[in-house]
Amino acid sequence: MPRPQVDPGRIVIYTDIACVWSTVTIVRLLRARDEAGLADRVRLDHRVFLLEDVNEFPIPKGFLESELPAVSALEPGFGWKTWQGDPADWPVTTAPANEAVHAAKTQSPLAAEQLDLALRQALFRDSRCISLRHEILAVAKDCPAVDAGELARALDDGRARAHMMADYHANRELVQGSPHLFFADGYDVHNPGIEFHWEGEPGSGFPVVDKDDPAVFDELVQRAARL
Repeated sequence: MPRPQVDPGRIVIYTDIACVWSTVTIVRLLRARDEAGLADRVRLDHRVFLLEDVNEFPIPKGFLESELPAVSALEPGFGWKTWQGDPADWPVTTAPANEAVHAAKTQSPLAAEQLDLALRQALFRDSRCISLRHEILAVAKDCPAVDAGELARALDDGRARAHMMADYHANRELVQGSPHLFFADGYDVHNPGIEFHWEGEPGSGFPVVDKDDPAVFDELVQRAARL
């Protein structure tokens, strides 16, 4: 099966903004990269693994909140919170938010990185409905590398949507889930450093982390920097 093209100094990462595990991975990748002084040599190349399409249903609020105790213990500094708003305002889709990240990527990889992380904070920390255009753009205005006006025009004319979805469909069977990382040397890894299992059924049970090795992220950014 063909693999996604990965440029040197890039980490292609397939995620969905609504995925808590990919949020942990992104926080750790960015921290490891910055601590290694590699911010100018390594960038994330955000791609989408659209969970609502894979699962054929919206990501349930209760399902994600059952995961919060586990991921909060892994990365407490992110500021995770259960949904503070009206349950009716829970975002039924993350497709517009994921599209916005891809639109920001046409501005620069840094713009995409900033917007992706800010949208995750908006959802998991600030209880904002990131299905909505005005919320996405409000988040974008607080990202220094993002031109929010240009992003608004990109969302309105849909210029990033076709490329995002074409890549998603081309690699849907290859990608094991969110997050899945690919490197220029052919290496790939799904949910690096973390192994977990479910107690009970997903949605009514809860995940238990069996293994957590944050040190793998130092190795991953060094791998990307060498290429």
